Amino acid sequence: MNYIVTARKWRPQRFEEVVGQEHITTTIKNAIINNRVAHAYLFTGPRGCGKTTTARILAKTLNCLNVKDGEPCNECEMCQSFLNLQSLDIIEIDGASNRRIEEIRTLRESVKYAPTKGNFKVYIIDEVHMLTTESFNALLKTLEEPPEHTIFIFATTDVHKVPLTIISRCQRFDFRRIEISTMKNHLRKIAESEKIEIDDKALTLISKKADGALRDAQSIFDQVISFSG
Repeated sequence: MNYIVTARKWRPQRFEEVVGQEHITTTIKNAIINNRVAHAYLFTGPRGCGKTTTARILAKTLNCLNVKDGEPCNECEMCQSFLNLQSLDIIEIDGASNRRIEEIRTLRESVKYAPTKGNFKVYIIDEVHMLTTESFNALLKTLEEPPEHTIFIFATTDVHKVPLTIISRCQRFDFRRIEISTMKNHLRKIAESEKIEIDDKALTLISKKADGALRDAQSIFDQVISFSG
């Protein structure tokens, strides 16, 4: 069974492919081009709008061997190791299941070590607001004096639960709900590429139902196609 859901099959691999967040992707690309990458980023916004995807593209680009115009090549050894889930220098952590202080202390110890192959060790902590107060306090010292080779990217849907002491040490980017017209155009592009016939009214209804979350729109799109046979 080789079927892959639309959200995974069409997950962006370059900044230019991220839908509806140009104000963020342009800024990050310029930072990479001008060698002005921060040591910590905080991506906030509603679910399904591209926070984790953008974090992964940023992490991949920072270690890419052939960056061009701020975009990853997706072909070099470093990009391929990440795409094949084999990179040792890009660590993804789920804040909900690794929220205790013991896990953060382990992370603090690993931060001390240099990257195995890449330029940076990049830690992506999703749902960072789920960390305990003690965990945030333990993380704070590392953010105050981060090793040169370490980059943190935090993602959250509930930024008000993240301590101000953490927020103030990050570059914050607020992701927007994706506009209906933008989402509709993207779904139409997918349908045309997959040779799926779907009328304009259906795409409009799907886009409205998704309430600004592209991932939800893609899931509803899959359900509609399955229902239609």
